[in-house]
Amino acid sequence: MQLEIEENVPLAPLTTLGVGGNAQFFVRGTSESDVEEAVAFSQRRKLPLFVLGGGSNLLISDRGWPGLVVQIAIPGIQERPVEGKIVFDVGAGVDWDEFVSHSVSLNCAGAECLSGIPGSVGGTPVQNVGAYGQEVSETIISVMAFDRSENRVRELQPCECEFSYRASVFNTTGRDRYILLRVSYSLTPGGDPALRYADLTKYFAGGTETPTLNEVRAAVRQTRAGKGMLISPGDPDSKSAGSFFKNPVVSASQYENLQERARQRNLTIPTYPALSRQRKISAAWLVENSGFRRGYVRGRAAISSKHALAIVNRGGASAAEIVALRDEIQAGVERAWGIRLEAEAVFVGF
Repeated sequence: MQLEIEENVPLAPLTTLGVGGNAQFFVRGTSESDVEEAVAFSQRRKLPLFVLGGGSNLLISDRGWPGLVVQIAIPGIQERPVEGKIVFDVGAGVDWDEFVSHSVSLNCAGAECLSGIPGSVGGTPVQNVGAYGQEVSETIISVMAFDRSENRVRELQPCECEFSYRASVFNTTGRDRYILLRVSYSLTPGGDPALRYADLTKYFAGGTETPTLNEVRAAVRQTRAGKGMLISPGDPDSKSAGSFFKNPVVSASQYENLQERARQRNLTIPTYPALSRQRKISAAWLVENSGFRRGYVRGRAAISSKHALAIVNRGGASAAEIVALRDEIQAGVERAWGIRLEAEAVFVGF
């Protein structure tokens, strides 16, 4: 069956931020063969190719994309027992939170703290998605991808994925090389939930029993909703790309400099195990202590009223307005703390 290639398709409605121009050409790929055919189409026409998943964590330029956009919509979740674990083979187009819900319903631990994160399964290895003390690299055992440099489907092992904080081979050295098709996660049946993060330990403080995976999932979703980090119809703070900036990882000398600056302002840099293990600093704390309150408005863009790291579209915002607010925040934090925040959101078409 021939692929249905559409022209001049608006991309803003396909993103959680709701910003951006049109794709010159657009196609939904629901199978490996669809993806291979789409790549061949872009090669024949010499078109730049962009791979779109669930539309979260990205900002599309007002000009849109001058080539082919392939939205990965490969479905399916399959389970198989392997050496006391349950391996889930998941299509890259599956909604991430649906997969987490499914794994928790089967009482399999390893992804419960990643509940409520918007986007699709195929996007999770790219940025080594993490939250509340868990990262997907802890459970990914293989990634099936179309290798554009070799024009074939390949299976990559975790060591080949080069996972690090919010990074992998897929968004660094192999940024334009791989199109993710399926991801396999190894989860622990009957395992205890991960309670490493301050928000979660505080939530369950005083309880006499270990919370269930379902209870942890519910707590994470409730906490995310309270920060505007859960896609909730009618909540203006959820019209965002999630955390717009990464928590900076600093050297010992940078940390000492930060502490000295904080002491001069009678402030204390927050520390807790999930951050201190990697000498990460809370980007949200840096933003809020650089003169940017929650709810800060610049035109049709704003900082979320619930979370300092989320930049939101107040309605009809352009990509240029989002970028202007990003630049203002970066400059303010660098001026106050000597640290340049790095965007976590992916910029497309700039």
